[in-house]
Amino acid sequence: MKPYSDFAFVEHALDRADHLRDDAQALDALRANAKTIVVDPNGFTRVDAEGQLLALEGAAPADIFLGLHEGTAWFAHALADALPNDVPSTELRSAALQWPVLASTAFAQARAIVHWHRSHIYCPKCGGELKFSRAGWQADCLRCAATQYPRTDPAVIMAVSDGEHILLGRHPSWPPHRYSTLAGFVEPGESLELTVRREVMEETGVHVVRTRYLASQPWPFPGSLMLGFVAHAEHSTPRVDGQELEDARWFSRAEIQAALANGGDLDTLKLSPPLSISRWLIEQWAKGESA
Repeated sequence: MKPYSDFAFVEHALDRADHLRDDAQALDALRANAKTIVVDPNGFTRVDAEGQLLALEGAAPADIFLGLHEGTAWFAHALADALPNDVPSTELRSAALQWPVLASTAFAQARAIVHWHRSHIYCPKCGGELKFSRAGWQADCLRCAATQYPRTDPAVIMAVSDGEHILLGRHPSWPPHRYSTLAGFVEPGESLELTVRREVMEETGVHVVRTRYLASQPWPFPGSLMLGFVAHAEHSTPRVDGQELEDARWFSRAEIQAALANGGDLDTLKLSPPLSISRWLIEQWAKGESA
């Protein structure tokens, strides 16, 4: 039984308590009894003997304030080096399948903000050194005084259907028979609806005629926001270039329902893992959701 109801990283999110980010005195008072999630350069964190989150007690002034839960402050600490092989650790996908949702959702937030810190050492405007402020949620250039904020890359992900079939694709690196919903990043000056149409056309040559937004999921691998749509398209033979997609196929509702009844794993069709919004979109379509 999965520890979340729909998909991972959205339930039991921390109260981000933005008003505390500029309150150094209040944060100092919270640090003594805080929980701190360490994140190494590979995105791993420490676990205990049972494989659960091993959060450090207390926090240092340089740690990133994540938020509050029932009066307890949570912080993130970026490790300079990878965790040694003899130290029990795990990555976020595994954590989402094993941990309580509070811990895995907090880990997702920690992983994303730590990645932003690691990738924003210098100012993108002038190349000057950045200094973090607001408890880790703002970066100020020491040379030109430009301000940077955490970046999230929006991407659309869609269950594309002709009414009776769903269009799924597979990447060349995936295990045999693994198929998933189509997805792609939003380009500058582009609406989400136009992104859905463009990405489906670019990846498969199929023409989308209607779209409808359903839900979103933070996807910190390393810093995306997946915006889930259901789309109606004209039925035509998919065309792929063999690079971004190795194959794309229309699957009938009966095929999808059979795979879902078997936990999403058949010899001829393996669906996206249940932690992702991709799997949820497929499930919603199988239940009759449409554009």
